Amino acid sequence: MLHCQKTPAFTAFFAECFLLIATFCAFPVAAAADELTPREQAFTQQMENCVLVGTFTVDGQNDSDPLKPERYEIESAVKASGDLWVFTVRIKYGKLDTKLPVTVPLLWAGETPMVSLTNASIPGLGEGFSARVLFHEDRYAGTWQHGKVGGHMFGRIEKAKATAPGEKKTQTDSTNKQGSDK
Repeated sequence: MLHCQKTPAFTAFFAECFLLIATFCAFPVAAAADELTPREQAFTQQMENCVLVGTFTVDGQNDSDPLKPERYEIESAVKASGDLWVFTVRIKYGKLDTKLPVTVPLLWAGETPMVSLTNASIPGLGEGFSARVLFHEDRYAGTWQHGKVGGHMFGRIEKAKATAPGEKKTQTDSTNKQGSDK
């Protein structure tokens, strides 16, 4: 588990993660698989049981290691309706460890999918949350912003390895090779 100091930048990054949950937790009906375009089918398959393993930065932060580790566990991504997709994700923060459906706008730049949030509000956490995250082949990259604090995020999309019943930790090829986990 990652141990971080609760700096304003860390708080902003954490708040962005909760933006996805607090603002977009609607439960729209998913589109039937045969109604998906080939690019939507490919994206659904890519997001099935995957882990985004990478790093993020905080603009203007002057420290010895500007890259901070990040990890997003995704069980599935299903088109709901229009540009809305439901991502079933695992959220880990402090003692919280839960799986939730999160509904987000997903737009397309040609064949490239992009999660797009603009100036969203989170009750109790604030306003002005924005993000753009592109997915291409086995990589993701994007920007995040909360008010005046923002940065970049980027990394790899890896398939999650199956875990034993009752085990909560999701492993990927890279975490096994590195011998550590976020």
